[in-house]
Amino acid sequence: MDATVGELGEFALIDAITARLGSSAAVLLGPGDDAAIVAAPDGRVVASTDVLVEGRHFRRNWSDARDVGHRAAAANLSDIAAMGAVPTALLVGLATPPDLPASWALEMAEGLREECDLVGASVAGGDVVRSDTLVISVTALGSLEGREPVTRSGAQPGDLVAVAGRLGWAAAGLAVLTRGFRSPRVLVDALRRPAPPYAEGPRAAALGATAMVDVSDGLVSDLGHIAVASGVALRLSSDAFHVPQEFVDTARALNADPMAWLLAGGDDHALAATFPPDVDLPMAWSVVGRVEDGEGLLVDGEPYAGPGGWTSFA
Repeated sequence: MDATVGELGEFALIDAITARLGSSAAVLLGPGDDAAIVAAPDGRVVASTDVLVEGRHFRRNWSDARDVGHRAAAANLSDIAAMGAVPTALLVGLATPPDLPASWALEMAEGLREECDLVGASVAGGDVVRSDTLVISVTALGSLEGREPVTRSGAQPGDLVAVAGRLGWAAAGLAVLTRGFRSPRVLVDALRRPAPPYAEGPRAAALGATAMVDVSDGLVSDLGHIAVASGVALRLSSDAFHVPQEFVDTARALNADPMAWLLAGGDDHALAATFPPDVDLPMAWSVVGRVEDGEGLLVDGEPYAGPGGWTSFA
């Protein structure tokens, strides 16, 4: 499709996008009416919203449209998993310049659908508007399936601190791209398309996780939210982290610190949680520290003094 979204028009674009989207059992009424209807048999709905702005959160010369769709969906689906819930549906708002190729919008929709397929969710509806800047807003809905939510405020002294999923890969990929390179491809692809451990959120809840968070802004930053909300100190050990060889080689070439990627890099959407000390953790989780009395976050016994992770207004 060579037409722009302006040439195609709002309603034809919506129809074309809708045709690319799948469906899921939780969506009782999908796109086409004034609002969608999503089943909530638990009686509670977990909801989260993220906004991606071109030039701030993604660049079209670094990522194709399908990658952007995957990233937009993953950022929200991971937030649902971090509450111990199962994602059920997405609502998507697209604000776009009229000269955007319609094919880009349709490929982005394919990425949304493919990421939703990983968790059995689907896009239930949304909106398209004209804008000077390309913006994608996604709201995710989820079900606790009878479990209690895992919030940031339940960590207790003596708990283990553990992580599941990749850490620092997207940050390393960003460092590569900002230096004008395109390899190692495995790092660049990690930035373009996250791989959140979705199933580990509900599993952690079932195992008795006392607090949990999606690692979107950086491990130190996001675990810091748990420390504040729970009124405890989190002590991490740098020796507990595996530094991939790709990090070592790339950091040497870029004169960078690979531990800074692991501790402060965001956009991987790993999960970090605290667990009772007697829990039998599955292999997907790695223990990286402990919860203690006090406040703040310590790395090797000292307040973390490295890069602080992502903040929107820094």
